[in-house]
Amino acid sequence: MKNRTTFLFLIALFLIIPSYSIAQEQEDKFIWLEEVESEKSLDWVNSQNKKTIDVLENHPEFQSIYDKNLKIYNSKDRIAYPSIKGNYIYNFWQDGEHKRGIWRRTSMDEYSKKSPKWEIVLDLDKLSKDEDEIWAYKGAAFLYPTYDLCLLSLSRGGSDAVEIREFDLKEKEFVKDGFFIPQAKGSASWINKNTLMVNTNFGEGTTTTSGYPRIAKKWKRGTPLSEATTLFEGEENDVAAGGYVSNTPERQYIGFYRAITFYTSEAYAMENNKLVKLEIPEDASMHGVFKNQMLLELKSDWDVAGNNYKQGALMSIDYNKFLSGDRDFTIIYLPDEFSSLVSVQNTKNFLLLNKLTNVKSELHKYHFKDGNWKSEKVKAPDFGTVSVSATDDSSDQYFFTFRNFLIPTSLYYVADKGDNINKVKSLPEYFDSSNFEVKQYEVASKDGTKIPYFLVYSKDMKLDGTNPTLLNAYGGFEVSRRPFYSGTIGASWLEKGGVYVLANIRGGGEFGPKWHQAGLKENRQRVFDDFFAVSEDLIKKKITSPEHLGIMGGSNGGLLVGVAYTQRPDLYNAVLCQVPLLDMKRYNKLLAGASWMGEYGNPDIAEEWAYIKKYSPYQNLSESKKYPKVFFTTTTHDDRVHPGHARKMAAKMEEQNHDFFYFENTEGGHGSGVTNEQRAFSMSLQYTYLLKMLKSTTVKN
Repeated sequence: MKNRTTFLFLIALFLIIPSYSIAQEQEDKFIWLEEVESEKSLDWVNSQNKKTIDVLENHPEFQSIYDKNLKIYNSKDRIAYPSIKGNYIYNFWQDGEHKRGIWRRTSMDEYSKKSPKWEIVLDLDKLSKDEDEIWAYKGAAFLYPTYDLCLLSLSRGGSDAVEIREFDLKEKEFVKDGFFIPQAKGSASWINKNTLMVNTNFGEGTTTTSGYPRIAKKWKRGTPLSEATTLFEGEENDVAAGGYVSNTPERQYIGFYRAITFYTSEAYAMENNKLVKLEIPEDASMHGVFKNQMLLELKSDWDVAGNNYKQGALMSIDYNKFLSGDRDFTIIYLPDEFSSLVSVQNTKNFLLLNKLTNVKSELHKYHFKDGNWKSEKVKAPDFGTVSVSATDDSSDQYFFTFRNFLIPTSLYYVADKGDNINKVKSLPEYFDSSNFEVKQYEVASKDGTKIPYFLVYSKDMKLDGTNPTLLNAYGGFEVSRRPFYSGTIGASWLEKGGVYVLANIRGGGEFGPKWHQAGLKENRQRVFDDFFAVSEDLIKKKITSPEHLGIMGGSNGGLLVGVAYTQRPDLYNAVLCQVPLLDMKRYNKLLAGASWMGEYGNPDIAEEWAYIKKYSPYQNLSESKKYPKVFFTTTTHDDRVHPGHARKMAAKMEEQNHDFFYFENTEGGHGSGVTNEQRAFSMSLQYTYLLKMLKSTTVKN
């Protein structure tokens, strides 16, 4: 069974068809900028790009930042992160020679060497040239347990929509007349070698009103996709619906879902060719079936069969007994108010639970024996972020990474049936971290809630309010922001005199479901108040001052910083607003926006628009206020968050005579580009902007 939380995060990537009323068109004079590739829109984009590039590319800091960033992105010393499939380690790699990337593989023994020999499986640069198409690799679904075939997902220009093709891993070529699913925001999984479970746009009426697949079909080899057999259907007004296949050593499980909202769903299973609804709370998260134990994580308290199970609990129950009506769950892990569950993964015989305690990682291994769970802490490094990067269903070997702000990411390997932990790969030090320190502080928000944040600073920092400081946060969708290592931040910001701050505001998942739910819908202002509290604390401590304080955020974080500078422009002198949501009146009508109404609310309902409109940046921009010089970034082919948000906000600021920078990458999806050159250029523009605005002792215009 698939992790429902992960799935709901992924379905936020899908496309919906823009629709709007004539009345709304009349209200919004910049709605024409939502026409992504119209000549008029692209002329505006090109004009704004030129203005920004002409200024920032000629700044004395730009070239050195670009050269260092490109060197980091193309470094041969980067970690080739593993994916264990059968007898191979697979990896996708990009560098100066392979701009689009190569999908490659090697043996486990070879991978452990300092310079392993790789076998190229697919060359994306060659494929793009041969087919005269800009292809980006988006992952593969392998046939279990032989791993000799896969369903390869390819994206045009880095968008979220993918074309799915069957690929022969022995011959290293696409299967002639094999399975092929046209471009859509869908997915497919193997039922067996000759049968697929497919969720896609099958034609008119087969998607939800949000534009997601709502039908799961079984497709047999040698037949047209149009003749695939329907196994499951969701409702037209659902966010999405579909099916999946999960294979374990014990048996295969076939499941289905109805995502009613972003945070609520119904779960179903196919047993003896019959559809069975799994009677679990709609907001609970399924973490699969392990050793025939169904794993369930609660997002709210659940009273059932005389038992009271608490919010945040990870529980298990024998799958067959559950189907027979048993509801006597066993608690695997119950977080306290300072901890949360980050992820659940498994090897052949163990569950690996990644936990957070006061935003610091711990990895625990759980073994199920004689009806009970026994755990032990994995001896991973402390005081940083641990992430499980690869596991193997057929053995107990796995890889995990450790990193923090000043320690380069290292990859550790745990061998099958062994507890010895060996460091096998490590990033080089992209910047000299010996002169920096990290501290964790907390500050009371407006309602008294304590908000933690990390501060990365030079040991010789003076508390005189003049330090250029960059504050970053996200605050949404139960996403936990944890310490990480970034060569770009180190080389482009810290080494150039900057202070970096990561705030763990509400809306995220750092302290479990309650921390997230505290910032939902009508409570959204709490998220922004948390951010302001951290900002004011940095100023109060004389780490920085409004003149030297900058903020950055992307996607939902772009909304966060958009609200921050429209509500509290007095606090900031630089705002890096990346691929943002900004027009919250129309967000649910643009691309994937409709699926996020469980997070923000529905602006088409008067009662919900009443609280959304109080913070929506596009609607609250004022001609009479003085704002910092914002830098908006987006991508033309972002099919997750519509580029119209950034475009319209910039155009409205221009109309009101507010100065800004704007850069739109014409290639790439919901990110900074597809090639390393594009990523380096975009990042260099952004850090040059921050230094320009914050490093001088005088306010920049």
